[in-house]
Amino acid sequence: MKGTPGRIRIIGGHLRNSRLEVPELPGLRPTPERVRETLFNWLAPVLPGTRVLDLCAGTGALGIEALSRGAAAVQFVERDVRAAQALRGNLARLKVDAAVNVAWEDV
Repeated sequence: MKGTPGRIRIIGGHLRNSRLEVPELPGLRPTPERVRETLFNWLAPVLPGTRVLDLCAGTGALGIEALSRGAAAVQFVERDVRAAQALRGNLARLKVDAAVNVAWEDV
């Protein structure tokens, strides 16, 4: 897959089946669908209207999944500027802009 970015999908909520672009960056490993499905099944009763922190956001799959399932706001934090740019691109393409903040810090 060298030179070709990957794709993952949002598995629930109003953005269900939306695809996220995954840039080819060293160490970037998006949370697998099955893990996100299990996590959000556990969180379903308390997620609507909450504020979420997606630390080490990478693709933003966890935070976008939370927004898709009813979270009120997400703070994305990513230290790699290229991953943060890709995340902003995914958010723009999905037209997700309400109550979202993407921050990056060069460590």
